Amino acid sequence: MGFFDTFNRWLGAQPALGMRHRTVQCAGAHGLHRMAYTEWGDKANPRVLMCVHGLTRNGRDFDFLAEALAADYRVVCPDVVGRGRSDWLPVKTDYGFPQYVADMITLIARLDVEAVHWVGTSMGGLIGMLIASLPGAPITRMVLNDVGPKITAASIRRIAEYVGEAPVFADLDAAEAYIREISAPFGPLTDAQWRHLTTHAVKPAEGGLAMVYDPGIGEPFRNAPLSMDIDLWATYDAIKCPTLVIRGADSDLLLHETAVQMAARGPRAQLVEVPGVGHAPMLLDATQIEIVSTFLRDTHPA
Repeated sequence: MGFFDTFNRWLGAQPALGMRHRTVQCAGAHGLHRMAYTEWGDKANPRVLMCVHGLTRNGRDFDFLAEALAADYRVVCPDVVGRGRSDWLPVKTDYGFPQYVADMITLIARLDVEAVHWVGTSMGGLIGMLIASLPGAPITRMVLNDVGPKITAASIRRIAEYVGEAPVFADLDAAEAYIREISAPFGPLTDAQWRHLTTHAVKPAEGGLAMVYDPGIGEPFRNAPLSMDIDLWATYDAIKCPTLVIRGADSDLLLHETAVQMAARGPRAQLVEVPGVGHAPMLLDATQIEIVSTFLRDTHPA
């Protein structure tokens, strides 16, 4: 049996955990593309939770959170275009928040619901902020996972150093070693959690395994390097829905003073800091999942 056969058989042996894989067709400046998403729970449940991942990650990061919440929600975890099972855009400069926001609105329309709750990690949180700030926004509860309206230029430069630069890996162990290194700020994950994150972050490629994202998503960073922090306070102040901010206590992307300000202005977010974690808490373990589920449960009735 060849390497790719063994790899695919190993993937197929993993428990499905009640998930369903679907796609939705979206429109962009240069044509149509398919956005993939994983769906959990009763598809007739009108209570929908959208879980949106970070820059180089994908919707499978939320498997454990989704499984935990699937009894209460129809949980939908998209692969933002250019990542996971979604299509890659032919024009790399199209990778950006206008496209990401438009795609999420298309997906919400596909789900045929008027309102959603939202969990967004890093980039996924920024997408949520942009949507929630709009008049008539469909987001009625929101968790911002280690992201806010002020993003440091230093953290963006750190991320830009590795986006789109990953090598081809000889095997899954080599891929995991790389992911452990660049994702060390995720904190003290278990071996099983690192393997889960790795398994769904790579795919068979010529010569071994490659990351499941388009290297072109790094082009906007390299074409317009940041020299100043990003300021989205006007966007944040326009948000009206109940909001929870989860911050890795060692995060270089969401600074403590920014998180404290987020609790005092705009939607006056609840704030929880996770010790021993940088950017970003991955919402894999029971403690972090409980932080999210408690907030959603306490704000569920409205």
